Amino acid sequence: MTRSVKAAVFGTGSWGTAFSMVLADAGCEVTMWGRRAGLVDAINGTRTNPDYLPGVQLPEAVRATTDPAEAARDADFTVLVVPSQTLRANLTEWAPLLAPDTVLVSLMKGVELGTAKRMSEVVEEVVAKAPAGGAPDEVRGRVAVLTGPNLAKEIADRQPAAAVVACSDEDVARRLQAACMTPYFRAYTNTDVVGCELGGAVKNVIGLAVGIADGMGLGDNSKATLITRGLAETTRLGLAMGADPMTFSGLAGLGDLVATCSSPLSRNHTFGTNLGRGMTLQETIAATKQTAEGVKSCESVLDLARRHGVDMPITETVVSIVHEGKPPVVALKELMSRSAKPERH
Repeated sequence: MTRSVKAAVFGTGSWGTAFSMVLADAGCEVTMWGRRAGLVDAINGTRTNPDYLPGVQLPEAVRATTDPAEAARDADFTVLVVPSQTLRANLTEWAPLLAPDTVLVSLMKGVELGTAKRMSEVVEEVVAKAPAGGAPDEVRGRVAVLTGPNLAKEIADRQPAAAVVACSDEDVARRLQAACMTPYFRAYTNTDVVGCELGGAVKNVIGLAVGIADGMGLGDNSKATLITRGLAETTRLGLAMGADPMTFSGLAGLGDLVATCSSPLSRNHTFGTNLGRGMTLQETIAATKQTAEGVKSCESVLDLARRHGVDMPITETVVSIVHEGKPPVVALKELMSRSAKPERH
């Protein structure tokens, strides 16, 4: 008798919980890890996640634990869905507990501050250093990225959605694809890990910019311009880093960007809207409560762009507003008065 596919999901936030539902609906046995005993008890006792997805009933195949070793045991897939800036510290603790052949799946959309590394690079680096981690090339072949227009609440409601599963090893990508395909969730494979990760990380920054525009009361022309030119600067960075430009016209690029920039469910868009209305950074953090990845990653994305000599004016503008306190009206005027260029500059 063939055993069920087992998945460990490290993170009990909204996206970790929603993706756990997807995996369970696809036939996997899922163990979620959470650091708060109260929330873990609530998940197991009420079959809901009251803090992040209240009222959504979880499948019976989903359970939770505060013990990372219990979550990781015999997992075919280890899904990492923690804030991007805490990944290195968290994974350093967990790596010795992971099965040596587990597929490491990143659901995170960010770039590490200080190193400017993508999340898959952090995973590869940390796991390869673990006692039984394996050689870097071997680890890289089992690190996958899942990304796309995946607003957690809609997926938890089982509304139709699609995503991209990216891995340098296409067979591994296909294994993960099969493990998360359901009647409402469709996964496509891709081998362009760099492009898929950059699309997910930079769209958070552009989502902040569009949210700021919304908060300022600007119209659809302004927002469409930010989305389009935001995609252009994302693509420029991707090309400089060896990504396939076609990736950015797909779900990991345009698809994720549209969802983030147009939905009130997007944390980054909501965060930007509050800034555009005149709230301070600290007031906005207090009001938002959940992690908006673009707030910290805008600095690391800009760092990455400068390392590769890529011009990213919208990202620069977001950094100036979020971290340097520049008034949005002043930042907008500076952005609009930049020197004239060809569209394909």
